[in-house]
Amino acid sequence: MQLVRQNEKKWTPRCRAVLTVLLVAALGSACAAQSSAPPVGAHGAHGPAGKAKPKPGPAGSLSAYAEKVKRTQAQRAAAAAKWGLTRTPLAAPPPPAAKPEITTRKGFEVEDGESLPPVFTTVPVKERIVFLTIDDGAEKDPDLLQMMSELQIPYSAFLSDYVISDNYGYFKKMQDRGVSLHNHTLNHRYLPGLSYSEQEREICDQQTKLEERYGKRPRLFRPPYGNYNGDTLRVAQSCGVTAVPLWAAEAFPDHMEWRESDQDLHPGDIILTHFRGRAEWEGSMPDMIRRVMQTVTDKGYAVAKLEDYV
Repeated sequence: MQLVRQNEKKWTPRCRAVLTVLLVAALGSACAAQSSAPPVGAHGAHGPAGKAKPKPGPAGSLSAYAEKVKRTQAQRAAAAAKWGLTRTPLAAPPPPAAKPEITTRKGFEVEDGESLPPVFTTVPVKERIVFLTIDDGAEKDPDLLQMMSELQIPYSAFLSDYVISDNYGYFKKMQDRGVSLHNHTLNHRYLPGLSYSEQEREICDQQTKLEERYGKRPRLFRPPYGNYNGDTLRVAQSCGVTAVPLWAAEAFPDHMEWRESDQDLHPGDIILTHFRGRAEWEGSMPDMIRRVMQTVTDKGYAVAKLEDYV
């Protein structure tokens, strides 16, 4: 599999070097924070009510970004303590000016599938970031919504109608908090065992339902169990799907499972978990988030927003 990252024009090497210095300074001062930082201009040389004028050009933009990171990390530190995380989640870098080019992972191809949506487990990036995705929708834990909002951790939801239909409103609240909602079929069936028309109902009817409920037709689709064939990708493409993200690791409340032989994370890896609770797991959804964030942070990674890259 050959993955090519497009050139980025917005962030020049010099800008990135400046950004690195600013981020190091911002993160260093935020690591020990346990509450939100005071607003800009509340203290310092500009007086109680004064505000420093932002510097023009790239330096000013980078300085503003570093200040935003510093504030976010201070808020995250307080939230991490509240939710029982041993370490504050790391800050992700700004999203790229141009999204990376994604191709199907070697060994995941279908016959005559060159023009079909790519199937992949990892986004081609160099930064130490990963992506968190949650499937199905059976467990609707209000603590998850609050926890993720307070920690400011991005994630993407892949939903199946048969388990979300008893409470569409829960996922609307999720969407209102900035989470993108994607397609995981109507009934979570094994797609390669279905005819083209049956797959069309499972995938395209779910596209329509999600658009009617949430006002947006999903671009991303994940087949149940990660199983698909050529018809799956052709059907998905026919009703608006542009990419098929699978996963490189899976998170549970008490452990992680890995696709790769080195049993480790890599830049751009997609992490899968599920909307499940104590009825099926040895733990709650907040327990699962504590586990995955401990793993991600201890390994020196930040969680970024998948839709900024795909």
